[in-house]
Amino acid sequence: MNSSMLPRAFGRMARGGQVAASIRSIQHAKGFHKSVRIPAITASYSRHRPTISGKQQQVASTTSHNLPSSRSIFIQTQTTPNADALKFLPNQEVLPENFPSTFVEYTSPRSTLSPPHPSPLASRLLAVDGVSSVFYGADFITVTKAGDVNWAHIKPEIFSLITEAVTAGEAMVTISDKSGSDDGQSSEEDSLAVNDDDDEVVAMIKELLETRIRPAIQEDGGDIDFRGFENGMVNLKLRGACRTCDSSTVTLKNGIESMLMHYIEEVKGVNQVLDEEEEIAMKEFARFEEKLRQQKGPDAVASTVGKGSLDFAG
Repeated sequence: MNSSMLPRAFGRMARGGQVAASIRSIQHAKGFHKSVRIPAITASYSRHRPTISGKQQQVASTTSHNLPSSRSIFIQTQTTPNADALKFLPNQEVLPENFPSTFVEYTSPRSTLSPPHPSPLASRLLAVDGVSSVFYGADFITVTKAGDVNWAHIKPEIFSLITEAVTAGEAMVTISDKSGSDDGQSSEEDSLAVNDDDDEVVAMIKELLETRIRPAIQEDGGDIDFRGFENGMVNLKLRGACRTCDSSTVTLKNGIESMLMHYIEEVKGVNQVLDEEEEIAMKEFARFEEKLRQQKGPDAVASTVGKGSLDFAG
């Protein structure tokens, strides 16, 4: 290589080095973005209040010292498998500390005022035209509406009532020692808690329900009650959004029953325990489906979900 070609060669090398450095910096940036995963905001994650470093706190204080202090309210809503139930996450604990149960459910206005666990917020929510029940979990509120009511008409008012209660620091549930009627109010001691009287099979059933079944049902805005084990049959009651869900039978049979029978050979099946009003509603629904079946012909298949359902039009 002669001397006249050296400057051009060094120039190409310099440009090549710059390009390689640029490629490495781009690859590094891409690798950085691939490695960083922003966690999704979940019910448990959202309960952790973000902290502000000292430097950020100083900036915040210098820019907003003339403004009145206000509490940040962030309430999430989640759909559930039950189209008539919505789950609200108020970013705080709903049930008081040391509450004897994992839930409390109100199905009538009277129940919200009665001992042992009256709730002013539940009273106001049930006063909304179209709301049929209010369910409190540990950190969420599930509101169930009547089937002929549109969420667009009542959701803003429900959201406003919950926001006002959270902003005011109002206790969602109060504990009263006075005796009284608890008609329409459901809140027993945790039925899945293991006690000394449980035999080995019952203890295993409770363990599976507590660790494998309950978290999934709570995620859907409900809960589960263990009502006993007799003659190989596990008696269970679904709560909250799952109580009136059309797919509750599928949940019990295909989900809970299959798992319990797989792990515990003594279990032969699962029974769904219904309240009197729920039994009446089930009978009415069965009559309604039978009427639709007669209108659509003998080959119609009874169902309540999707295009195969009798009440699906289109």
